[in-house]
Amino acid sequence: MTWKKYLSDKKSRYELVSTLVFLVPVLSFFPKFLSYVEARAGVVLPDPVLRMFNPIDLTWLTFALIYLSVIFALINFAPKPVTLVKALQCYALMVVFRTAAMYVTPFNPPESMLALNDPFVQFFGSGEILTKDLFFSGHTATLFLLFLLAEKKWLKTIFLINTIIVGTAVLLQHVHYTIDVLAAPFFAYGSYRIITIINKKIKSNSENKNN
Repeated sequence: MTWKKYLSDKKSRYELVSTLVFLVPVLSFFPKFLSYVEARAGVVLPDPVLRMFNPIDLTWLTFALIYLSVIFALINFAPKPVTLVKALQCYALMVVFRTAAMYVTPFNPPESMLALNDPFVQFFGSGEILTKDLFFSGHTATLFLLFLLAEKKWLKTIFLINTIIVGTAVLLQHVHYTIDVLAAPFFAYGSYRIITIINKKIKSNSENKNN
């Protein structure tokens, strides 16, 4: 479906507007919440996996894969309004889950952590370096969500490989606990399934009314 056809439908326009109404406040609140989390006292978890190796700095590899994946996703999703809107819905819900998960799990980062500094944020602004945005790994979850949303097999393969590499990289850098990375795909999948079910139910109810 093209954007012209999508926007010509009243229900699709309503879906787009309601998606943005949901997304914008969530993304506006999240940075403030992260600052709250950063200032909050937490506990350090015992992690036998991280104790097996010393941390190494893989910041540039991690963010290169994340940014490239997002660019690929935008290029492929942008011409497809249904897919793009669903991606925004899934991401917003996943951020809500991540906010709730972090709120009830006040963790401090692994003591051996090497900070994961976003090169883009550090270069263009004086962004706060986050160390307590832990359970669960947002980077890993985001890439896995892109894998779920992609329709082309080659793109799915790229996103899945990047998910595995980034999940491994944040562990090697001791940025996240093992449980953070292992839990990330489940939260991404949960967000994807919930949005899929809600959209199907709304579509079904709409079709029943028309009949």
